[in-house]
Amino acid sequence: MYPSQGDLMTIKLRKLIRNDRSSIENFLSRINVFDDKDVALALELLDTDLDHPSQKDYIHWVATNDRDQAIGFVCYGPTPLTEGTNSLYWIAVDPDYAGQGIGTLLLQNVENGLRDENARLLILETSSGQDYTLSRQFYLKNGYRIAEIIKDYYREGEDRVTFLKVLRG
Repeated sequence: MYPSQGDLMTIKLRKLIRNDRSSIENFLSRINVFDDKDVALALELLDTDLDHPSQKDYIHWVATNDRDQAIGFVCYGPTPLTEGTNSLYWIAVDPDYAGQGIGTLLLQNVENGLRDENARLLILETSSGQDYTLSRQFYLKNGYRIAEIIKDYYREGEDRVTFLKVLRG
């Protein structure tokens, strides 16, 4: 358990359960930078984890409030054909709880778990678009570095920014 920055509630981190899906869908739909396609993709990965618990490609952790309601989640998994490299696919926090350190708790939980597994790298990608400025600042604040920028990746004028964090050493 982790106290939130304001000590008004205790944040718990746990694995994803089926009851989390509706809360996550609700808050994803209220995050301004995500469109319907983004939400559908995030839910597809949630459903993959929920419907096929033995799969190891998509691992979800959830942050919950005092009522055990999902208020944030992270999705990551091993990058195929690599040794010790993992990809962070999603991290999102309910806008009503933004700015309370929940995203950082989720990210640190993933990093610590991967270190325990002797993983080497955690990589992620995001957009260079203005709507993703806070996301890029979040990753830099949490010790990630920009590994590459692919120009016009998402569309003309919107680059893919790939971040990297070395987990060993």
